[in-house]
Amino acid sequence: MNDNASNLAGINPKKLFLGSCFALITTALSFSIRAGILPQLGEQLSLSAEQLGQINSMWFFGFPISMVVGGLIYHTVGGKRIMQFAFFAHAVGILLTIYASSYGILMLSTFLIGLGNGCTEAACNPMIADTYEGNAMSKMMNRFHMWFPGGIVLGSLISYFMTGAGMSWQSQIWIILIPTIIYAYLFWGEDWPKAKVQEAGTLSGNFKAMLSPLFIFMMVCMWFTAQSEFGPTQWVELILSSSGAAPMLVLALITGTMAIARYFGGDIVHRFNTPGVLLGSAILATLGLFLFTQITGTAVYGVAIVFALGVAYFWPNMIGFIADYIPKSGALGMSIVGAVGMLSSYFMQPIIGRWIDGNRSIGETQNLTGNDLELFVGQETLTTMISFPAILIVLFAILYFWTKSYRASGEAH
Repeated sequence: MNDNASNLAGINPKKLFLGSCFALITTALSFSIRAGILPQLGEQLSLSAEQLGQINSMWFFGFPISMVVGGLIYHTVGGKRIMQFAFFAHAVGILLTIYASSYGILMLSTFLIGLGNGCTEAACNPMIADTYEGNAMSKMMNRFHMWFPGGIVLGSLISYFMTGAGMSWQSQIWIILIPTIIYAYLFWGEDWPKAKVQEAGTLSGNFKAMLSPLFIFMMVCMWFTAQSEFGPTQWVELILSSSGAAPMLVLALITGTMAIARYFGGDIVHRFNTPGVLLGSAILATLGLFLFTQITGTAVYGVAIVFALGVAYFWPNMIGFIADYIPKSGALGMSIVGAVGMLSSYFMQPIIGRWIDGNRSIGETQNLTGNDLELFVGQETLTTMISFPAILIVLFAILYFWTKSYRASGEAH
């Protein structure tokens, strides 16, 4: 951390970075703990899987809205104010969730939490870029993003043990408030670094770059990459409840593997290039989901590692691809692609819930009950989800050969 940013007047880089990490942990806990409490939530409030999917979708709807808006206004209002709003949205959303007594309140509370999560991305990413330089910036950015899968591991284990101890879903949501208060304390009264205005490109130039065929193609790919990752993991408790493995431990294993894989992601991309890594990831993710539909018992934990190695490199390398191959789209282009990924989950979460309800009805007509019914529902739903990464195998194969000619023509730069 001995770089020029440490000498910025009035700035405490260590404290700001630590606050950013706790803000991202808040985001991760809101994802994993929510996944763990879905069965309790549905049972106590008499909600169908489709309704639970609609509630989940608000997490993914609020996220891209605040991420894009925050990215557009960061240089105007500053990250400090964006994070002040993030704390408000997180705190109110968490408290509303805890005391929710209806479907409507859960929709609103989840939307507010999603807004807070998007603000975290919109404010903390450029803050780190403005505070650190060169290799230090890359190192700290990687360490920051480690806390999303890392926080999901933490949240998964918390939910697993609290549920096993018979604790209510409300008590689990209270846990999310802890890192929220910590990051508010760390950011309180701290000055943020002055925003660096990008010298290259304008908004009009960004939008022009985003109208290119390659950018539009990548938005389509982002739709499926997000669903390959978030589709199975957000529903892990319901889908794998009768697989013979503990669903929240599976989620912890998936996200833990993802965190480790992302730590070494730079070396992997350097060796195979970004399109090659994306293609390989799609193959592994498809294989992982297929094996989930065929295997039960403790072997499910091994399948989780295969699946995790597939989805681990999707999100960061989709964003990295935009920066490398379509640089004129700027920071706005990266935000838009990320927003597409989150919006895809907003639309797909209720649909996945409908698949679960439909498969349960089919199983009941076949006189399946208990664990046999739940296993049938989970495996049938996962079979449908295989289409997400399977489509990506085709799309990323096209991308692999497309970018060879794209690079050769010099259009990427």
